[in-house]
Amino acid sequence: MPQYLYQVAYTSESLAAQIKNPQDRLEVVSKQITDAVGARIVAGGYSYGEYDVSAIVEAPDDVTMAAVALAIAAGGAVRAAKTMPLLSGSQWVAALRKAPAVSAQYRPAR
Repeated sequence: MPQYLYQVAYTSESLAAQIKNPQDRLEVVSKQITDAVGARIVAGGYSYGEYDVSAIVEAPDDVTMAAVALAIAAGGAVRAAKTMPLLSGSQWVAALRKAPAVSAQYRPAR
């Protein structure tokens, strides 16, 4: 199943609500998205800095991951989010092997 790096920065209101009612939102959200669309958080953690949460999400396809990101953003608890598709090692190697064909044809604007 495709994997995505999903990073979220909470709003100050969301952080205040979590301070009042501490809980592991990764665990809660993973159950919610699994039940809704079959996506799940396979790994993740909290940090401080630009983003408050980073998660590796497995989703059946890009459309499903987009739906998850859209629903979370629409909920109002995040001020910023970033989603990046992740390639496996074998997918990365396949891309590296295709790159020479693109390089042979591509001409940058100069």
